[in-house]
Amino acid sequence: MTAFRMIDTGPLSLRVAVEGTGPLVVMVHGFPESWYSWRHQIGPLAAAGFTAAAIDVRGYGGSDKPEPVEAYTLEAITADVAAVADALQPGEPAILLGHDWGAPIVWNTALSRPERFRAVAALSVPFTGVPQRPFTEVFRRAFTEKGKFFYQEWFQEPGRAEAEAEADVRRFLRAFYYAISGDAPPGTWPDKPAGATLLDGMIDPPVFPAWLSDADLDYYVAEFEASGLRGPLNRYRNHERDYEWAQAFGDRRIEQPALFIGGSKDPATTLFGAVSDPVAAMRPHVPNVEGHVLEGCGHWTQQERPAEVNRLLLDWLGRLPG
Repeated sequence: MTAFRMIDTGPLSLRVAVEGTGPLVVMVHGFPESWYSWRHQIGPLAAAGFTAAAIDVRGYGGSDKPEPVEAYTLEAITADVAAVADALQPGEPAILLGHDWGAPIVWNTALSRPERFRAVAALSVPFTGVPQRPFTEVFRRAFTEKGKFFYQEWFQEPGRAEAEAEADVRRFLRAFYYAISGDAPPGTWPDKPAGATLLDGMIDPPVFPAWLSDADLDYYVAEFEASGLRGPLNRYRNHERDYEWAQAFGDRRIEQPALFIGGSKDPATTLFGAVSDPVAAMRPHVPNVEGHVLEGCGHWTQQERPAEVNRLLLDWLGRLPG
């Protein structure tokens, strides 16, 4: 049975949902999610002989929520992940699993601490190496400078996106989840000018896809109504700091066994159209990667396609060297 533990990482405390015994798998969610986004994986992992540990990333749910923007750097959050692994399985390398923002978090945790993590799996977002420039420069050239809206630009100014999302958390979550799901028809994520807001033109569907039940949505809504969105959005406000930190690892590759699972309808899997074959793009940087792209799957990989994800994940875990 899943139980919550509060783990002191030093700077703060994190809530971690833990189930099972055996080799440790630390699971890291994305935006705007929760430990709960791994609800379909925790039990099967535990049943397969692993300790499944799904964290609430700092700023989310039951974890501490520091105020400063700079408290949400990759440097800080990868240290959180390592501290959870040290607390739950001291002295033995753990396995990482991440989705959405959790994917860059686990990729960079494995990159920066190769001795501490023996394998890494990520959903939705591939790893294409240490960045050559901050992502703010990338999206401003591709979108903002051309007069086009990009959601991460909208997130940059503290307070602005928080106010829009927190005004009606349920509507925000429904519209955001639906727009990049595999169920949404083309154009649901609208093209709009740079001066628009996130929710301008977004659809709150009359009937939500079956992969997210009313009870599931109620859980997420309650979490964000209690915690707010400042901490989660601060993750997007650290691209320059993340770039500077990552340069120390520019000569490294992720050498551990790796698994990538993306969705053919997930814009993050193709890095917003920048790569046609995400697995091929990863190989120079993650030579031991095994990759799968699920046809018709959107962004919420392990929630939209739990059976397929679990099958691929458990098969890969079963083949890892001891």
